Amino acid sequence: MKKSMKMAAVAVAVSMGLSLSACAGGSDAPKSGDTTASSSAAPSSLTVWAWDAKFNVYSMQEAGTIYQKTHPGFTLNIVETPWADLQTKLSAIAQSGQLDQLPDIFLMQNNAYQKNVTNYPDLFADFGDSGVDFNQYPESVVGFSTVEGRHYGLPFDNATAVAAYRTDILEQAGFTIDDFTDLTWAEFMAKGREVLAKTGKPLLSGLAGDSDTIALMLRSAGGSLFDKDGKPTIVNNDILREVIAEYKEMVSAGVFLEVNSRDEYAKSFVTGQVAAVIQGCWVLGTLQSAEDQAGKWDLTNVPKLNNIASATNYASNGGSSWAVSSTGNYELATDFLKSTFAGSMELYDTILPGAGALAYWMPAGKSSVYSQPQPFFSGDKIYSKIVDFSQKVPNNNPGAYFYEAREAISAAMTKMLNGTDVASALQEAQDTVEFAMH
Repeated sequence: MKKSMKMAAVAVAVSMGLSLSACAGGSDAPKSGDTTASSSAAPSSLTVWAWDAKFNVYSMQEAGTIYQKTHPGFTLNIVETPWADLQTKLSAIAQSGQLDQLPDIFLMQNNAYQKNVTNYPDLFADFGDSGVDFNQYPESVVGFSTVEGRHYGLPFDNATAVAAYRTDILEQAGFTIDDFTDLTWAEFMAKGREVLAKTGKPLLSGLAGDSDTIALMLRSAGGSLFDKDGKPTIVNNDILREVIAEYKEMVSAGVFLEVNSRDEYAKSFVTGQVAAVIQGCWVLGTLQSAEDQAGKWDLTNVPKLNNIASATNYASNGGSSWAVSSTGNYELATDFLKSTFAGSMELYDTILPGAGALAYWMPAGKSSVYSQPQPFFSGDKIYSKIVDFSQKVPNNNPGAYFYEAREAISAAMTKMLNGTDVASALQEAQDTVEFAMH
């Protein structure tokens, strides 16, 4: 989930007696996916690296509290580590070979999995015979952390895309939320022009020079910037070209407002400057900070691409999963994760109202907590709806060089909006990614 990240790493002790423990680095864990090793010492403590105290760290604390109920003496040491620092640490550990410096469990951005597991295979243990039922997670999100058929991540932070609309503004233009459900981007454009003409408000906003919306649109059709062999497919990519055409039309028509900072982006929809937001569901926390707009929002699925056979009305953008290290307390780590993040309705019923932490674990979507009507969103049962959406997101190949490709596409999009022809801009983007890969 994209949330503010504190830059100082601090150790957080889990409540209810879960005390700080020594650093991870036990020798009982298997390497390179071997899940048969065990420890006669029966370790009872785990060290975890994760970012965002109010979201990921809080959720891990609650998981620790729940696990302790059936495992007296269990302790958990959570070290709050911003994502950028965590990635730097993993790279340094891999390059130095000091694998005993790894924690038992660490959080990993979904789009970073392929590159990290491929480049640093000695850091990760796969879930092997852990007992985790990956069929209880959407296939599309499991795919992010699956390498050569092995699972290296347990999905946690739900980043399923939603389209949220100001229903009062739509009403001024003669529309309801149903008019923006199960539609194409062409239909979205046509209605967006009407909303703009009748209310003076664009439907959407986004950060200039950023490819968030482009990545979301691409993913909704199962599109990728790489082929199955990991080679860039930016130049001759029909889905990408359709995305670019739709995006350019929205910007030129004024239906999509480009802004210059993330603060401006958030301000655009919490102050009513635009009538909608299409983003990963992590955006809902920011939306609900506008308390004066309670009851004026509702959400539905996202538009789908035109003339693309694989197009759907479902996508995702972001998200993260829990990884188990190759040198940590493997048996304890996997049992802990299986019993909590992959098995506890109580956990998800606690962290949803406590931190807005929305599950990818499909059974949670059937709980009474997830099924509660949400007054802010016109009484809609949005959380069970989002879990349902998550199961319909098509599979996607992010590629090991996802972030390099994303940056290249962002730069190309800026040039295309300023007049550079599409073919030239895409060729330059592909050349940039190919250079980064060598």
